Amino acid sequence: MSKQAEYVLRTVEERGIRFVRLWFTDVQGFLKSVSISPAELETAFDEGMTFDGSAIDGYARVQEADMLAKPDPSTFAVLPWRTEEQVARMFCDIFTPDGEPFPGDPRTVLKRNLAVASELGYTFYAAPELEFFYFADSGPEPKVLDHGGYFDLTPLDGAQEYRRKTINALEQIGIPIEHSHHEVAPSQHEIIARYTDALTMADNIMTSRLTVKEIALQHGIFATFMPKPLEDYDGSGMHLHLSLFEGDVNAFHEPGSQGGLSKVGQAFIAGLLRHAPEITAITNQWVNSYKRLVSGYDAPVYISWARNNQSALVRVPFVKKNKPASVRVEYRAPDAACNPYLALSVLLAAGLKGVKEGYELPPEINADVGRLTPAERAAAGIKRLPDTLAEALDLMEGSELVAEALGEHVFDWFLRNKRAEWDNYQRHVSKFELQTYLPIL
Repeated sequence: MSKQAEYVLRTVEERGIRFVRLWFTDVQGFLKSVSISPAELETAFDEGMTFDGSAIDGYARVQEADMLAKPDPSTFAVLPWRTEEQVARMFCDIFTPDGEPFPGDPRTVLKRNLAVASELGYTFYAAPELEFFYFADSGPEPKVLDHGGYFDLTPLDGAQEYRRKTINALEQIGIPIEHSHHEVAPSQHEIIARYTDALTMADNIMTSRLTVKEIALQHGIFATFMPKPLEDYDGSGMHLHLSLFEGDVNAFHEPGSQGGLSKVGQAFIAGLLRHAPEITAITNQWVNSYKRLVSGYDAPVYISWARNNQSALVRVPFVKKNKPASVRVEYRAPDAACNPYLALSVLLAAGLKGVKEGYELPPEINADVGRLTPAERAAAGIKRLPDTLAEALDLMEGSELVAEALGEHVFDWFLRNKRAEWDNYQRHVSKFELQTYLPIL
């Protein structure tokens, strides 16, 4: 047994932890949990906990149902919102009964892609900007709590107390937060976590989404990461700040270069740009995701990069003086409702493809891309992200890069599941159609 596992066992006993929740995600990114008593924890570390994989979306078939969830002791944390009793959690890796990593486990998929980066000498880091909405309830007609705007404070931003308690809870769990603020739309908010390695960050994103919702429920309100809940306002994204390190050295930094961006950084961006259409089904996996990726709002629509241009898909943010470690790229398409393990996997695969094959970075676009004419965009070689989930899935299906990054099991299941979602959406008759066409046709 590892020293970390021994530390967890000792901590559970000393702090009187009543239950330990073992967490993992299905392929869509929904958090799953099984609760065990402290008496079962040593067995969980040594052997894993058996569960029925056929009951989990994207996992095993009925005839291959048995799975093992093995907790990662490095992810141990006490849940601060459970005040009546001490409850802790750990993320798990999923194994088959013969002890092999299960290829349908999203955490395993990310670990496999991180191993590819490690073989090239890189460690992958990420930091998200998590946007979400607070509503009065989860009903079909969203009821906002305020009419504040970007960076607004009281009295317009009445939810600052909810954000404060959320940040306190996250930091108690061990997730450091850089800052939070009211976003552009009414009742919309943002929390920015401090960067860390990609596996830890994927775990942190899952924890953060649950924490936001738990604190909201404690106050009798509802929090959602739905990409576009309000028709006339900006949707919620999850801009991802990405960087590669070689040991303690930021591989994206090169002294004396324009903006401090190295050739590795340039090739990584080129990889993101070239493969953006085929990875969008993963970074934006819901029908509703494409209601956010439309012109006229803050979300990116066209594939371009820039240093200081909010219309670009990829930005190279301003770097503070004498802080080379902070050189990074910001990929602005994802929404926080994606599966973070799979999203980080395909982003890393796309960027590394550019690095390994020496992709050339196209020219920077400083203009507002949305205001360019179609002819101007065509002349500049600027393409559009997919319009719909169906288009995104078609592009993904033809992608060798995504198939390799996800593995056959997740790749095939994801496509089947999302095509079924699109088929259901295609059959749905919306309120817009009834209000627009029923009276006149």
